Amino acid sequence: MALAGRAVLRWRARLPSPRGPAAAPPCRAAAWLPAWGGRRYSSRGEEKLDMSMYPVESIRNFSIIAHVDHGKSTLADRLLEITGTISKTDRNKQVLDKLQVERERGITVKAQSASLFYNHEGINYLLNLIDTPGHVDFSYEVSRSLSACQGVILVVDANEGVQAQTVANFYLAFEAQLSIIPVINKSVVLQIDLKNADPERVEKQIEKLFDIPTDECIRISAKQGTNVEKVLQKVIEKIPPPQCNTADPLKALVFDSTFDHYRGVVANIALFGGEIAKGHKIVSAHTKKRYEVNEVGILTPDEQPTHKLYAGQVGYLIAGMKEVAEAQIGDTLFLYKQPVEPLPGFKSAKPMVFAGIYPIDQTEYNNLKSALERLTLNDSSVTVHRDSSLALGAGWRLGFLGLLHMEVFNQRLEQEYNMSVILTAPTVPYKAVLSSAKLIKEYGKEQITIINPAQFPDKLSVSEYLEPTVLGTIVTPHEYIGKIITLCQDRRAVQKDMLYIDENRVMLKYLFPLNEIVVDFYDALKSLSSGYASFDYEDAGYQSADLIKMDILLNGNPVEELATIIHNDKARAAGKLLCERLKETIPRQLFEIAIQAAIGKKIIARETLKAYRKNVVAKCYGGDITRRMKLLKRQAEGKRLMRKIGNVEVPRDAFIRVLKRETDK
Repeated sequence: MALAGRAVLRWRARLPSPRGPAAAPPCRAAAWLPAWGGRRYSSRGEEKLDMSMYPVESIRNFSIIAHVDHGKSTLADRLLEITGTISKTDRNKQVLDKLQVERERGITVKAQSASLFYNHEGINYLLNLIDTPGHVDFSYEVSRSLSACQGVILVVDANEGVQAQTVANFYLAFEAQLSIIPVINKSVVLQIDLKNADPERVEKQIEKLFDIPTDECIRISAKQGTNVEKVLQKVIEKIPPPQCNTADPLKALVFDSTFDHYRGVVANIALFGGEIAKGHKIVSAHTKKRYEVNEVGILTPDEQPTHKLYAGQVGYLIAGMKEVAEAQIGDTLFLYKQPVEPLPGFKSAKPMVFAGIYPIDQTEYNNLKSALERLTLNDSSVTVHRDSSLALGAGWRLGFLGLLHMEVFNQRLEQEYNMSVILTAPTVPYKAVLSSAKLIKEYGKEQITIINPAQFPDKLSVSEYLEPTVLGTIVTPHEYIGKIITLCQDRRAVQKDMLYIDENRVMLKYLFPLNEIVVDFYDALKSLSSGYASFDYEDAGYQSADLIKMDILLNGNPVEELATIIHNDKARAAGKLLCERLKETIPRQLFEIAIQAAIGKKIIARETLKAYRKNVVAKCYGGDITRRMKLLKRQAEGKRLMRKIGNVEVPRDAFIRVLKRETDK
C-alpha cells in the first residue's frame, strides 16, 4: 500500500497545478504528454470561431465530382493549402481521405467536407467544400453530398477525357439544377503531368456532351497547383449563395454522421434556416426525441468548435445521441416548441447486390451486431435484414450498391471494428410472379422479391420469373469496339445506342441483366481495353427471364451458401466452372469428395477431388496376391466410412473466389 501511495504522489507531482497563474507554465506541464495526432475529445479552453462574420451572401457550398483517378482529392488538397486551411507540405496527399481503406486502395469511398476561408476582392468568404467518391458503387454518397450544395466543380482528366462516371455525375448535378464549373486537370504539361494530355480534345468532348462552351473550361494542374486559385475565384463568381435566412426558425438537415465512443453520435448538418448554439434544445423530426446541444462547429477538416452556426453554413453537431438509430441520415432538426416542415431528406439507396454475413464464431454475434449498427450509421446505403443458415448459424443479409462496395464494407469491418466474418456468394434481387393461390395467400401478394437463393420458389407454383436490368454506359477508344461488343453479347446485353464523342472515343449504351455484370464484368472490360474503357450503370427495372436455381453438392450434401440463381442458357457452363473452381479451392481430405452442380435432381456437372492415400501394400515383399487385395479392401472400407461421417470444410475466402469467372478472351 505504501509503495502504491508513493507512486500516486509522484504521478500527481508531475501534473500541472489547477490553481491558475501560480502554476507551472503550460508548455512545461504538457511536455510529458503524448503528442496526439487523433481526434479531440474536448473543446474546453480552445478559442471558438465567430461564424456571424459570414452572412449568407458570402457563403458558397460546393462539391468536387469526377470519374475515378481524375484528381478530385489532389485538387481538394491544393484548395485547402491555398486558403491556409492546412500548412503546405509534401505530405499533403489525400488529406480528406481519412479511412484506412481509402489510403490503401487510393480511392475515395466516403464524402468528406471541409470549411475554407478565402478573401476575394476585399470580402471574406466561407467556402464549404465536399470531396466525393468517383466509383459507380458510391454514387449514393455523391447524390447525398449534392443536396447540401449549390454548385459543383466537374474535374476531367486531360489525358483520359470524359469517362462514364463523368457523364453520370454531370447528370446528377444537372438534375439537381446546380451551377457546374468544368475543370480540365493535368492539362498544364509539366514534368509532373502526362506528356500526351490533350486539353483541346477534352474541351470539345465537354461541349458536345454537356453543351458547356469551351471558353468556360479552366485548365489546371492540381498536383503542381497551377491555375487552382482561378478555380476558387470562379466558385465565388458562378456559384450562388444558399437561399435561406437567419431570421427563420432553425431547420437543419443531417447529411452524414459518425459514431464516437466517448461523445456518441457526431452529426454533419447543413443549415437551411435559423441558427444553432450550445445549450439549445432541439428535436428530431424522425424520432421526435429531444436533445440539448453540447457542441457545434465546422470541419477544417478537423473539428473546430464555434459559438454558433448560422443559416447557409455546414458543420457538425454533438447533442448526446447515444444510440446509432437516433441519427437518421436525411433527418431534419428543429428547435423545441418551434416545429418546421421537415426537409425532403434523401431518396433511399436501392441495393444492387446482396450477400449473407455471418460471424466466424457465434459467440461474436452481439459484437458483430454492434459493429454493423455503427458502420451502417456511417454508410447508410447498406440495407440490413436478419438471416440464418444451417451451416453458418445466425447472421444478416446485407444489400450493397456493387461488388466493390461489398469488399470495402467487409474491409472496414475488419480494420475499424476488428471483426472477421464469413461472406456468402453475392446475388442480385429477383422477382417471381406467383400462380399458386396457396403461396399468394401465404405471402399476401402476387409478386415476391427473392434476395436469397434458399427462398427461390418451385417453377410449378410460378407463372413468370423476373430479373433486374441496368442501362450501362461504356466509354472506350474506338480500337476496342469489336472486343467490347462481343463481351456485351456474351453477357446477354442488348445495344441501345452508339455515339462517337470525338474521332477516337465512342460511347456505347447497353441494356444488361444485372446478374451478368455484378461479379466481374468491370474486370473483364478493363482487361480487354488495356484499362482505357470506363463503365457506369443505372437501374432500368425488371424483365422476364428463364431462371433456375443451381445447387452445389459436396458428397451429396447441398451447400446452401453456394446455391445460385442463374439463367437456364448459362447453367451448364457456370456449373462446370463452379465445380472446377471448388476443386482448386477445397483442401484434399483423407476421403474422396464428389463436387456436383445440380438443377433439382438432375446433375449437370461433376468434379472429383481425390483422397490422400497411404501406400498400404508397401510392406508386402512378394507373397500371395490375396494379402495385397485384403489390405486394399480394408483401406477402401475405411475410406467409405470416413466419407459417410466426414465433414467437408469450404474455406471462407472461397465464396467470392469460386464465382470469379476466368478473364474473357
